[in-house]
Amino acid sequence: MTQVNQERLVNHFLDIIQIDSESKNEKAIAEALAEQLGELGFTVTKLPVPEHVSNGFNIYARLEGSLEGSIVFSSHMDTVTPGNGIEPIIEDGVIRSKGNTILGGDDKSGIAAVMEAVRVIKENNHAHKTIELAFTVYEEGGLHGSKNFDMSYIQSNHAIVLDSGGPIGTIITSAPGQQNLKVTITGRPAHAGLAPEEGINALTVAADAITNMTLSRIDEETTANIGVVRGGQATNIVMPELYIEGEARSLDDVKLAKQVEHMESTFKAAADKHGAEIEIISTRAYNAYKISDDNAHVASIKEAFESINISPFTKSTGGGSDANVFNEKGLTTVNLSTGMAKVHTTEEFIKVSDMVDITRFVAAYLTR
Repeated sequence: MTQVNQERLVNHFLDIIQIDSESKNEKAIAEALAEQLGELGFTVTKLPVPEHVSNGFNIYARLEGSLEGSIVFSSHMDTVTPGNGIEPIIEDGVIRSKGNTILGGDDKSGIAAVMEAVRVIKENNHAHKTIELAFTVYEEGGLHGSKNFDMSYIQSNHAIVLDSGGPIGTIITSAPGQQNLKVTITGRPAHAGLAPEEGINALTVAADAITNMTLSRIDEETTANIGVVRGGQATNIVMPELYIEGEARSLDDVKLAKQVEHMESTFKAAADKHGAEIEIISTRAYNAYKISDDNAHVASIKEAFESINISPFTKSTGGGSDANVFNEKGLTTVNLSTGMAKVHTTEEFIKVSDMVDITRFVAAYLTR
């Protein structure tokens, strides 16, 4: 395979990370990428999403190939906050922000890799598989873009999401399902100085519940967390209401159901004990997926890595991605590392060499 044009790859990456695209505000990046993909010869379709999901759109793009087979490559276009006004710095082969924002390698490194691989393939007239692209909005915080992706456009049976960290060659073949809990505890207000015994403190109820709740690392497949707590009006009022958000994740659906039931029943027991009212809204964010190591799709990905002298390995992860949603929709999908590191922090970085290697993989996979 002809060498990746490293300078062009890096410059494109720098260009797209400087387009502001925090979640729900992806219109500018979506428009830019749609135009660029059209210039590369793709047939581009702008797929609408509900207004509350994004001011932009999902992108479906297709480039016919002459080799047998087809594949979907997918990356998300949004970033977490603080992701506006990114000023990238390159030092000693490492790209990072100047320190007051995230970098945006999550997940624009995946977008840059795919597009550079296509440029290399086309300028060298290499035969390739048919390429389908699914670039999504609002992945961060709920996988909303993939949930609203119009799958009727997809013709392939397999997909590769480029949206993970770790060494190049990492193949995520299993990821957890996640259940979200929104809990409202309603106690009774009272004057904290004159008649506190007449009140029911919602915080006391919550503290009792959480103290008796098994959280954090449950086992090697299961985690749980309380992440949001809001309530209170003043120090002289017994807290009448408290709002809590939590989650549970597991690679095993039975374990996930058991953990969620434990959390819900513990909240309800504490409310009953103190005479408070409680409302629990429990929703599935996404389902788990697990693909065997001997799956043909996994095997073909391993072969492509090995062809460019990169040792592949499979592993599970504790986080969700668009791969969870695509698998649920019947599209066999794995998630690969692009080398992104310290994502969702202002210390985020990516090595240029890793970007080159994942681009080499994409080109190798498409031309095998």
